[in-house]
Amino acid sequence: MLNGQDIQVSRNFNNRHQLHGGFLGFDKMHWQVLEANDDGVTLQHCSPAGHEGYPGQVTATVKYTLTEDNCLHVSMQAKTTKTTIVNMTNHSYFNLAGHGAGKEAMLEHSIMIKADQITETDSDSIPTGGFINVAGTLFDLNEQPVQLGERLQQLLNGYDDNYCVKLNDNNITTIARAYHQKSGRWLEIASNQPGVQFYTSNSMPDVNKGEIPLKGKAGAKYVKQGSFCLETQKYPDAVNHSNFPSIILNPNEQYNHDVIYKFGICRSGTSSCI
Repeated sequence: MLNGQDIQVSRNFNNRHQLHGGFLGFDKMHWQVLEANDDGVTLQHCSPAGHEGYPGQVTATVKYTLTEDNCLHVSMQAKTTKTTIVNMTNHSYFNLAGHGAGKEAMLEHSIMIKADQITETDSDSIPTGGFINVAGTLFDLNEQPVQLGERLQQLLNGYDDNYCVKLNDNNITTIARAYHQKSGRWLEIASNQPGVQFYTSNSMPDVNKGEIPLKGKAGAKYVKQGSFCLETQKYPDAVNHSNFPSIILNPNEQYNHDVIYKFGICRSGTSSCI
């Protein structure tokens, strides 16, 4: 409900829900290059009013910047001509052992997410409005790095959950770290968003069931649980839950989302590096 009006968006998931912005989300659009220089690029997309059912014309801008301290800064902004909802994210897949290293190497990673709770979901993975305390469960990734291989042996369907992270006064805060001990590579993520979706590529092709892997660059094969995502965001389905951080955007406002991916190598070869 927006301003007393019942808004019906397109249903591209099980003919019941909308996933990733609909049939033609922002990820499927050709974005205009506004500016490009040696260390980054700024892109813009104008989504017409009514596209996928959303009110208002939304102008979205994303700036990618590489810095000398091995960081990729992503800054997302949006404005609208009519009250609507905006909840953008970056859905990059990571495998610190190498993009073609596959499931075996992905399971060698350790992961830590600074969150005490996840949003509770139903059988369609839609939030109920409730929360689950992760302490003492397989979803507890808080404070100490957890070996993914050990967890996924017990959590057979993998992770696809929104973690309610701990922000410092809504400022950009380090919320997650991943580490691959054999290569020594680590990834640290900082953001100003209250949630992060942790996803272990559960819907990628399952070679154990005879499914054909996705063909990646240089002939790499991308498979189920061969990579992970850490998608900073506000909570999914927040418009339908008044107790969630709001994703409503009004014409006189600007949506602002910052996330920083910092990469490094631990020379000592121990998980204490992260």
